[in-house]
Amino acid sequence: MYSYIVEQEIRKTFDHVNNHRWDEAVKAVAPHIHHRVSGNHALGGERHDKAALRRWFERLGRVLPALQIKVNNVWVKGWPWNTTVFVEWDGTATLLDGDGSYVNRGLHVFTLRWGRVHALEEFQDSQEAARGLAAQAAAGLKEAAAQPIIS
Repeated sequence: MYSYIVEQEIRKTFDHVNNHRWDEAVKAVAPHIHHRVSGNHALGGERHDKAALRRWFERLGRVLPALQIKVNNVWVKGWPWNTTVFVEWDGTATLLDGDGSYVNRGLHVFTLRWGRVHALEEFQDSQEAARGLAAQAAAGLKEAAAQPIIS
């Protein structure tokens, strides 16, 4: 039962991201979180607090406004005091230049303690993310070429 509840909450969080509901997306995040995205681009880097993660989500919404993430699989392991969640997903977006070929696949690894997200690591095709962000910047969205939000 615990695993089912965690899975449903994680799926809801991805729905919040798809619909740009940032307050809801970070609701279960601990004040001090470790969030890491690989790659040398505007969405890469590491954040260590909830406020920086929220700013990162806001940027995600601005630089890839049409991004939709489809959750394919969720695996929940552990107990309420130490839970690991793996989420396999596909992300797609139409870019500002009309190119609908942005497709990225990835895996999120969440570490939860008593219902709070304490760590989130995102594994994805960082070259595809950089390519999509470069296309957005070339189409006039300068923030897509900005330095990562780090804290």
